[in-house]
Amino acid sequence: MIAVDRGRYTCVRPDAGPDDPTITAMRARELGRKSVVVGDRVGLVGDTSGAPGALARIVRIAERGSVLRRTAEDDATTAEGRLERVVVANADQLVIVSALADPPPRTGFIDRCLVAAYDADIEPLLCLTKADLAGPEAVLGYYTELELPYVLIRPDSDLDALRALLAGRISVLVGHSGVGKSTLVNRLVPEAARAVGVVSAIGRGRHTSTSAVALRLPPTPGAKGDPGWIVDTPGVRSFGLAHVSAESLLHGFPDLVEATVDCPANCQHTADEADCALDAWVAAGKADPRRLASYRRLLASRSGEGDARGEAEHRGPGEGDQRGPDAPPAGS
Repeated sequence: MIAVDRGRYTCVRPDAGPDDPTITAMRARELGRKSVVVGDRVGLVGDTSGAPGALARIVRIAERGSVLRRTAEDDATTAEGRLERVVVANADQLVIVSALADPPPRTGFIDRCLVAAYDADIEPLLCLTKADLAGPEAVLGYYTELELPYVLIRPDSDLDALRALLAGRISVLVGHSGVGKSTLVNRLVPEAARAVGVVSAIGRGRHTSTSAVALRLPPTPGAKGDPGWIVDTPGVRSFGLAHVSAESLLHGFPDLVEATVDCPANCQHTADEADCALDAWVAAGKADPRRLASYRRLLASRSGEGDARGEAEHRGPGEGDQRGPDAPPAGS
């Protein structure tokens, strides 16, 4: 299933070519309250010809290989925290799109996406746009210990490196509004005709996409095999993690995991834990102190002590502050 709009679901056959018609379907009543989301593999009955006016029915949803979720808030005791949204099903790569400037990078938001990716067993890829406006050193330095795969995008980039990383995969793109995600999608799939917004003077973009949609990547000349699919998602301001357990939250920080072996039983890893081994680990230079601070902010926000949206909206390095060009990225 590649798109949903007002109760109508757009589907394609697994063996369909790029010029084959799509199939419009509706949910069958026997599905009950089961949700159907972009990326789901479904069983159809009825008119599956794809002809104008034809309507099929979705009668079965196959078991999902992966489920990428988010909540509006981190705290599961709130209504927003309990409202869990499935972003996409069956993706195998999460492409985290972040601008290097205008708007500045938010490492707090990237950390959240990494936690969600690891929790869903989806491989992350960091896509840094607007590389003509600023260098990637501050952001990449923050993630040195993770060996996080990344790609740099400039307006004149040929996108070959990115296409190679997308080939044969179902990749879901997430990012703040204004980071150039829709522009990137339009370059990858020219016929997508996704709206491109203009970033306002204060560095905040308008939401330019309103619903997730899966797009088939066009074949690359000379390349063999499946070019892959991308799932474009609406620009988001926060990525709540109320659905992620405190234990799984740590998996988004693999550079800290080894230290917890020396923690006492039932250690909560917060700053109040006097014997938490994470502090000694960082003090010994084995992890970046900003990474520990970010992890503990997420722990605090789970208990209602933090502000998910405020964290995601932190400014980037040197953006309206006095820290200088060598300062670490904000939101860390």
